[in-house]
Amino acid sequence: DISEGDLLIGLASSGVHSNGFSLVRKVLEQAGLSYSAPAPFGRQGQSVGEVLLTPTNIYSRPLLPVLRSGAVKAYAHITGGGLLENIPRVLPRELAVELDASRWTIPPVFSWLHTEGRVSEEEMSRTFNCGVGAVLVVAPVDAQRVLRQLQVHLDAWIVGSVVHKQPGAPAVMVRNLTQSLLNVGGASGEEPEVSTSGCHGNGITLHKRMRVGVLISGTGTNLQALMEQAKRPSSSAQIVVVISNRPGVLGLKKASLAGIQTRVVDHKLYGSRAEFDGTIDRVLEEFGVELVCLAGFMRILTGTFVRKWRGKLLNIHPSLLPSFKGVNAQKQALQAGVRVTGCTVHFVAEEVDAGAIIVQEAVPVMVGDTEESLSDRIREAEHRAFPAALELVSSGSVLLGDDGNICWKSQNKS
Repeated sequence: DISEGDLLIGLASSGVHSNGFSLVRKVLEQAGLSYSAPAPFGRQGQSVGEVLLTPTNIYSRPLLPVLRSGAVKAYAHITGGGLLENIPRVLPRELAVELDASRWTIPPVFSWLHTEGRVSEEEMSRTFNCGVGAVLVVAPVDAQRVLRQLQVHLDAWIVGSVVHKQPGAPAVMVRNLTQSLLNVGGASGEEPEVSTSGCHGNGITLHKRMRVGVLISGTGTNLQALMEQAKRPSSSAQIVVVISNRPGVLGLKKASLAGIQTRVVDHKLYGSRAEFDGTIDRVLEEFGVELVCLAGFMRILTGTFVRKWRGKLLNIHPSLLPSFKGVNAQKQALQAGVRVTGCTVHFVAEEVDAGAIIVQEAVPVMVGDTEESLSDRIREAEHRAFPAALELVSSGSVLLGDDGNICWKSQNKS
């Protein structure tokens, strides 16, 4: 019954779960650490032995109601053989899975083993659970309900999806594992925390990044600016998926080259706006998106979608709103004879181009400007304004208040 498009829910492990100890011992010997030594991973005050002997998570009690519901198509316990060898045991031959390690929490012990032992990404995923003690396969329609049921009792995430297996391709592909292991900061001697300064005592950045989805329709010039911002170590944003309503556009290629997952939801294939928006919403949920950026997305979203994502939906417009709303904003500015226009990043409201303003950048209108020349200069400003707004919202510095106005949060200084 497993089919392409099914989703994988990962259940949190408590650590190594008694697997891979031959490799663990080798890394400890290489590091000159005894089991009684203070652990360079885990909680402060724990010894190496205490962390390694953390009891294995037992999933039977929280899992039984879910299994009895009939929503789970398959279950794989991640034991010896790690992610790469356990999941294929429940898959039909013609199918494979893609996992995204940025979607789950990796215990610091795995980060330390990876860096201290110089253990390769493949060896890590073939030996250890890397933070996922078990995997459930469920249909997309059941995924959120099952996930919520599990999260009452334990940490769980949508960690990947079932895909068609290409000839000669592996049955399990793990994306973003190396970067996710490095982002844990597991050698710090402390558990990772969300920090207002974004910095741990040893200088390792540990702030949790907000998961961002970007909606596009074309070349993706603003998308490129957002991706460059999100690549910065200091960024509070992580772009996890790019969705286009048009297949084959350049923006999709830019995202793929940056290692970001892409999806096409072609509006021409849907009988109604509600059905189209509902599909986009499901993709955003699949990737655990927390913030959505409309970067040249040329479709008007339904009120239902906008209300659901209220305060989590950003758009950029090529004018200084509230002036020159709607299409052809640059042409409107030239016809009005204004000497200054610009761009605006705002929260999306049900009324077009009417949401609370986050960032604006002014652009002078030059004598002899054409619509094209003015558009080019506004576009340059957009490439500065949109990343700035992304950071303000993803860092929590800016929120949309209940009254529809912007709330600015003061930043704690450490």
